[in-house]
Amino acid sequence: MEAPRDYLSGKVTSFASYIDRFFGGDRHYQESNQSVLQLDLTRTAGFNGDRKFDLAARLNLRLPVTEGRLHLLIETDPEKNITAEPTPGQTVLRNQVVAPGSVGLAARYETAVANVWHFSTDAGLKFPIPVRPFVRTRGSYSAPMGEWRLTATQSMYWFNTLGVGETSELDLERFISEPVLFRATSTATWLNDKQNFDLRQDLSIYHTLNDRTALLYQASVIGVSNPAYAVTDYVVLLLYRYRMHREWLFFELSPQLHFPQVMKYQPSPALSMRLEALFDESR
Repeated sequence: MEAPRDYLSGKVTSFASYIDRFFGGDRHYQESNQSVLQLDLTRTAGFNGDRKFDLAARLNLRLPVTEGRLHLLIETDPEKNITAEPTPGQTVLRNQVVAPGSVGLAARYETAVANVWHFSTDAGLKFPIPVRPFVRTRGSYSAPMGEWRLTATQSMYWFNTLGVGETSELDLERFISEPVLFRATSTATWLNDKQNFDLRQDLSIYHTLNDRTALLYQASVIGVSNPAYAVTDYVVLLLYRYRMHREWLFFELSPQLHFPQVMKYQPSPALSMRLEALFDESR
């Protein structure tokens, strides 16, 4: 039984890695030992959006002389990258192109065993002046569970704007068929200054149509723990991602339906559009 299990586990791992790379996912950015550059231009209309273009960029530069253990990071608004953002287009938008509010420059030390565990520690400075330091550490572990793969991720960080915080994330993935992957993601983020857990559960299906096009179907429940446990939003969405040019230019279109607590859980539609340039050594 071990040979079929190992084969299936390998299929889940390789296909999930392909999905994360194609979608420019946070796991690919954080755990790839290649250099990765990601540029995003996003616009959202509808719920939680006021017709703004939002600019973002981040660079993870591998330093070859250190055998990949040291990286140089450059990120816009680094406190926004403390965890993955499972639902696209959740920034608050205005009617103009908005430049990043800050830029972070950091050094990263990492160790890893491919597709099993990954550990990294970042120390950096956030600009403009007055310059402020920040630190982050992140660890993840993956293990096969029959036809499933489990990935547990723990992050801890300190920013002057957020204080001390931590994010715990648990992924369960299952290979449904050759072009389809199911992923259940449970996320809890705690900030000391707020004394509150932000909670999130995502159920996602990634469907690869061809080498240029993929779809994401996702249902999410978002909540808080303080002052009492409550659901703040339900979200269902469809995300269409298309590779426009060669291996690096992508376009996303995501119609969404929110059921927010602030609107007494009445349906509130939204539409997110994103143009992304994504570069790594294999593109």
